[in-house]
Amino acid sequence: MIELRAKAKERTPFVVVCLQECERMNFLIFTIRTSLEDLDAGMKGQLNITENMEKLAQSMYINQVPAIWEKYAYASKKDLLNWYDDLLLRILQLDEYSEELIAPISLWISALFNPMSYLTAIMQVTARNEGLALDNMMLKTTVLNIEKPKDCAERPEKGALIHGFFL
Repeated sequence: MIELRAKAKERTPFVVVCLQECERMNFLIFTIRTSLEDLDAGMKGQLNITENMEKLAQSMYINQVPAIWEKYAYASKKDLLNWYDDLLLRILQLDEYSEELIAPISLWISALFNPMSYLTAIMQVTARNEGLALDNMMLKTTVLNIEKPKDCAERPEKGALIHGFFL
């Protein structure tokens, strides 16, 4: 996270969103790693098994996201295996986003911890570029007939491309 902040010369709204999302993801990953390391040490007899370790093991056994992870994670109704696959995809997007601190051409909006922050960033950038008051900005959604986000070749002049909405 420190590397990202150093790399961020200019604090544009999209950079701020990236930094905030990376910070939350790093904390979630840290929580997952430490809880699993503690459980492993407990199973090997190197630590006393605590109630939290028992709950973690029980959740994993029944393919449920452990409460200690859920507390710091994004909202999801998925079972543990699908949640983990989803987590890896979210990390991949954040990794790409944080590499150059430039949002992907089409961002998976529902993969963010706080999707509204990205929508607000779109409005802030547009307001600055157009010399308009942020209070007067409104979001307008145009649905495109593009099957895969990777098919989006270039950024729009105004606004941003996003995918991952659910009806």
